[in-house]
Amino acid sequence: MLAEAVYPAMGLTLSGMGVTESDCADLLGPATVEEHGDLALPCHSLAAVLRRSPMDIAEEVSLTLAPALAGIAKVSAVSGFVNLSAEPEWLAVRLSELLADDRLGIAEEEARVAAVDYSAPNVAKEMHVGHLRSTVIGDAIVRMLTYKGHTVYRENHVGDWGTPFGMLIEHLLDLGEANAAEELSVGDLDGFYKQARAKFESDDDFVERSRRRVVLLQGGDEETLRLWSVLVEESMRYFNEVYQMLGVLLTRDDIMGESSYHHLLPVVVQRLDESGLLEESEGARVVYPGGWVNREGEPMPVIISKADGGYNYATTDLACIIDRVERLGCDDLLYVVGTPQSQHFDMVFEVAQQAGFMGVSHNAVHVKFGSVLDSDGKILKSREGEVIKLVDLLRESINRAEQAVAERNPELKGAQRQEVARAIGIGAVKYADLSTERTKDYVFDWDRMLSFEGNTSPYLQYAHARICSIFRRSGAERSSLRVADISLDRSEEQLLARRLANFAAVTDDTLATYSPHRLCTYLHSVASAFATFYESCPVLPCRGRSDDDQQAGPVRFDSQDNLDGTRPVRH
Repeated sequence: MLAEAVYPAMGLTLSGMGVTESDCADLLGPATVEEHGDLALPCHSLAAVLRRSPMDIAEEVSLTLAPALAGIAKVSAVSGFVNLSAEPEWLAVRLSELLADDRLGIAEEEARVAAVDYSAPNVAKEMHVGHLRSTVIGDAIVRMLTYKGHTVYRENHVGDWGTPFGMLIEHLLDLGEANAAEELSVGDLDGFYKQARAKFESDDDFVERSRRRVVLLQGGDEETLRLWSVLVEESMRYFNEVYQMLGVLLTRDDIMGESSYHHLLPVVVQRLDESGLLEESEGARVVYPGGWVNREGEPMPVIISKADGGYNYATTDLACIIDRVERLGCDDLLYVVGTPQSQHFDMVFEVAQQAGFMGVSHNAVHVKFGSVLDSDGKILKSREGEVIKLVDLLRESINRAEQAVAERNPELKGAQRQEVARAIGIGAVKYADLSTERTKDYVFDWDRMLSFEGNTSPYLQYAHARICSIFRRSGAERSSLRVADISLDRSEEQLLARRLANFAAVTDDTLATYSPHRLCTYLHSVASAFATFYESCPVLPCRGRSDDDQQAGPVRFDSQDNLDGTRPVRH
């Protein structure tokens, strides 16, 4: 917001000193040290252009710019930087504008059409902790894209096709449909899959039946497809229960399994062949996109069809691109998938470009993310050494949150305590994930993520509870304050105002880089500034603070920790 106000004067000042637009492009940005200002212009790169020291340049810019920005920002020069701090009066006017804006300054962009591929569990297999990152990161990106005015297709690319389904269907028949459905309905997907796998590895007759069943499945046999649908529907019902626990947007309607693209696999082969990209290699049909070599220095291929005629993962991903570009009309294709798949997507995107499946106007991005680790630095697993089921992780978080609530608010009972525990527990898991830079691994730490201090969900939730309590105790309707006058007399008020004013800019930056942790870091900074403001600036007249405010004590969620009184909220 401040940047928009100072850009014209800044441009004129630099131009007058002989600095071209290309020389100073993107130099002005947020100050790295908040105490120095809101924005900073580093002059070090201009030293070679003007043949002067950065300190001299910063001093001249500061002296020339200050009169032009009177009433908007204070300007100072420090160690080769020009620092700008919004004037309280100017900031108050801007906050008044935001107060009247339902979107808090977030502008809608020119609409594009995006497909976001995320979550992607496998039928008849449990969602594990690895699916957490894809699901919550993808959901955050979808919400931001939608709010910015784009059309977004949520694509849950589940694994519901291929060789393992012959094995799974035969195991279903061995159990009987009713028994199999009951076993799947209680959420024991891993148990079902492991039983089928055990028979496949030990029973030759079962292996043969499974292989025949795969042929029937791929050939479109009606009864086999019906049995396949039983497996799919029971798994989807269970997945949707997990999505509801997480509070994400995914529904049954967003499922686009591998089976959805099966009819396009021959089309991929045909188009690649017609484009002259398809080659033979040891019986397989492949494409060499160029730019990748194996350990022996030989060109690496993208395998399209194997020697036995079966298709590869890359073939399905190319079919997805065709479908999303041609049927859905997508401009942007986002794949929220773990970092180990980086090379795969890079090669698939390159083949799609060379084959004309995508044009230069299309934007294909692998939104990669790291792993969830245990305290020993290894992939998070259960005590039995198995990958932790996502539903078990969420239930554990709710249970731990309920224990914390019971300690801090013993008077909360029954359904009310469970509701609070669920909000804290699920919020803690999601926020711990989103607040970590997505490309990095992070250590799963119960104590840290459920803490009421630091950059955690409970800290933000507690700040929100305090704000709600102010309105509740004041008796003021929030809508009545849309036209209230704002004054920023104290430093604590100014700090909070500066951070609030940055909401739109941070949101845009978060979406531009598909980095939810940036918005999380910002939200924590707002909550922290609010806590300082709350402790230092009277909001309501009081007969005395509550016990929780007078001394360090348990965090409460019945909102009795706020100032009492009836006078309208001060701004």
